Amino acid sequence: MNLNLSGKTALVCGSTQGIGWASALELALLGANVILLARNETKLQECLKMLPVSVGQSHTYLVADFNEPENVKAQVSHLIESGKIIHILINNTGGPSGGSLIEESPEKFLSVFNQHLIINQLLAQLVFPGMQKVNFGRIINVISVSVKQPIIGLGVSNTVRWAVASWAKTLSKELGIYGITVNNVLPGFTATQRLEQVNNMRAKNLNISVEAVEETLKKDIPTGRFATAEEVAAAVVFLCSPAAASINGINLPVDGGYSNSL
Repeated sequence: MNLNLSGKTALVCGSTQGIGWASALELALLGANVILLARNETKLQECLKMLPVSVGQSHTYLVADFNEPENVKAQVSHLIESGKIIHILINNTGGPSGGSLIEESPEKFLSVFNQHLIINQLLAQLVFPGMQKVNFGRIINVISVSVKQPIIGLGVSNTVRWAVASWAKTLSKELGIYGITVNNVLPGFTATQRLEQVNNMRAKNLNISVEAVEETLKKDIPTGRFATAEEVAAAVVFLCSPAAASINGINLPVDGGYSNSL
């Protein structure tokens, strides 16, 4: 199986923690040159030092905040204008806070839509010419299993994740001819800071312990446990490999069997 990514450059968004960091690490282990992108420069510098480096391999980082699309565009544009071709784009950013959907403001929907779908579109447009030139590209969107089955209490996230999934499916139809695949990875309940925050919110709203919340969630997962960030990253990175060249336009759940959807 050809999983070798030597000579390829990967831009990994939200790459200082959780699934983003785990994906960046796996990409580096398979030989890719990794560009970390996040808003905290101190964390970026720390993560950069931890990425493995083989002969001919180099890594760097970009500081940008997904709340500021023009800043993201400027940072990535500057890199591409310097002659860098980005072969792999990992669209990954934290989800919004939860709550009752009927109480959510329209402004929150717009903000989250910008952070996810609009940024994804912007980055795809920036990296596409280079991918087209070399007839190789991988765009992976880390979304959520809520694309298959809405998660109660995360209404804004459910709504925007569906939009991203539809965007990706459409894009996969357009770009496949250029050797570029577009796929979505759908994490279920994964042991990350994000899940910890959501579970703390659930515990507070229900006036029960976090441990009780976790046990209730695990009962609906056939494997009986939360996934790890590394397990989700393994799916992400496989879809980036040459071996996955004919996998295009799919939603791949990594959820321990939680979703009831086929």
